[in-house]
Amino acid sequence: MAAKYANGNNKSQQKAYNKTPKGKKLRVDANRANRKLGTYGNGDGKDASHTGPGKAKLEDPSTNRARPRKGKKYAPGNGLKIRS
Repeated sequence: MAAKYANGNNKSQQKAYNKTPKGKKLRVDANRANRKLGTYGNGDGKDASHTGPGKAKLEDPSTNRARPRKGKKYAPGNGLKIRS
């Protein structure tokens, strides 16, 4: 049986996806948002929750990751602009 993450993804599949151009872009955008919001690497336990194209706000990881994604692309509310 293949090793899996808590969300059910196979580790080998996730590693391969993270190397693709799409996976790299998602990671770069997430890191950019975390840095801009001041939460990158400071251990505050917050996530950058995307509220619109190029916008994000700080949110608890449990709230951010538990939001159902069916039909909703972004979290509710206004966020800080992270892209120019």
